[in-house]
Amino acid sequence: MSTAIATPVAVSPQAAARSFLLARLGSLFSILPLGVWTLFHLWNNLAAFNGKNRWEESVTAHQSVAAEALLAFFILGPLVWHTVWGFARILRSRPAVSNTGFSNIRYILQRLSALGLFAFLCAHLYLAWFQPHFSYLWEGGMSHTESFRDMAAHMRHHAPTTIVYALGVLAVAYHLANGLWSFAMGWGITVSRSSQDWMQRVLVVLFVAFLIIGWAAIYGLYQAGNAFPPPMDGR
Repeated sequence: MSTAIATPVAVSPQAAARSFLLARLGSLFSILPLGVWTLFHLWNNLAAFNGKNRWEESVTAHQSVAAEALLAFFILGPLVWHTVWGFARILRSRPAVSNTGFSNIRYILQRLSALGLFAFLCAHLYLAWFQPHFSYLWEGGMSHTESFRDMAAHMRHHAPTTIVYALGVLAVAYHLANGLWSFAMGWGITVSRSSQDWMQRVLVVLFVAFLIIGWAAIYGLYQAGNAFPPPMDGR
């Protein structure tokens, strides 16, 4: 067995500066605009309790070509950046041996939530955006936005959809709350131990609040789906 001790690899100032900038941009994009938009999106879905017209007005009514272009630029662009940056961090980083207990548990949960969130976003974007817009390529008809009827019917009558969305919202809530922790640390907002402890308590409350909003929106769609027959597409 080799007893050689690995020596640290020297990092150039340019590489260190680039790594620092990428880390700050990745952290920033997780909050602005992604985190803010995600909260608004979860909140808008609560309109499901008020019926079809209110939900479609809140969630899909403004899907013009210009709105979709802005969405792609300000949301999907930072989302792709944050995803690539996040996967690169997962591949490069490991839990700190010196840290035990809650710190490493939080680290592992953040990575697991990132993987779960990635899978959920792929499914959600396909079902809520790609399929409605491009179904005409194989089904005929016209491009359209996601409908309240389809969403509510799948949530009520298709258990895998309900389970995937419930777990997806759980991943969103944890990843966003813990992302706020990392953001506050990385940008020097919480430096002292007391400020970090205070932020940790606040973020536990925010995690629960995010989760309640998201699961309430799912329940609103589930409840509304009782008025529609089961979907016929087999999902």
